[in-house]
Amino acid sequence: MPKLKTHKSAAKRYKVTATGKIQKRQAGIGHLLQHKSGSRKRRIFKMVDVSETHVKLVSKELPYKKYSR
Repeated sequence: MPKLKTHKSAAKRYKVTATGKIQKRQAGIGHLLQHKSGSRKRRIFKMVDVSETHVKLVSKELPYKKYSR
């Protein structure tokens, strides 16, 4: 059986927690920060779980999830 390759851009974008959940950075923090409130920016800076609809797609790109940190 051949080895599967990890999608390297996915490995850089997603983090797998110890319980196996996949987390990602939240969108909207790259630029145009001056008009966003401080509480909104603090909320956006945190990592969020990948939605249930995308877990299967992301898992396919990370075949060896525990090593993709």
